[in-house]
Amino acid sequence: MQGILDKAVDYLMQYGLAFVYALLIFIVGKWVARFISRISAVTMTKAQLNATLVSFLKNIVYYVLLVFVCIAALSKIGIETTPFVALIGAAGLAVGLALQGSLANFAAGVMMIFFQPFKVGDEIEASGATGIVKEIQIFSTFLETNDNKTIIIPNAKITSDKIVIHRK
Repeated sequence: MQGILDKAVDYLMQYGLAFVYALLIFIVGKWVARFISRISAVTMTKAQLNATLVSFLKNIVYYVLLVFVCIAALSKIGIETTPFVALIGAAGLAVGLALQGSLANFAAGVMMIFFQPFKVGDEIEASGATGIVKEIQIFSTFLETNDNKTIIIPNAKITSDKIVIHRK
């Protein structure tokens, strides 16, 4: 019995402080992740983003930060974290490939907002459609036709083809 107790004491002496530090990293990191996600939600709300999008992005920010906190805590205990980081990288690559079309629309939306080839209220021809620009969003552009129809065009389609702008 004394041998088991000695081994337990030795184990606690060797890994106890690392475990306390890891627990401290996790608790403080979780608090920081929650704080940063709340700040990002307030910022996005002030920027007048859709409430559903704000909630979604707030959760993504929180859980991404929490994953990094967990990896840091596990690393402090002495657990090899390289496989976890590789797994996260592979998952990121898979998500990127799955969202390739959406990312293209996002990049095109950023370029359209940055370079502003046309603005809301302009009449344009793009991707085989003609109408007045009602809204330019990050993934798509909304056109209204003369017969009161709304056409939603993905931004990547608009930027990959010619755009005819009818100036008044």
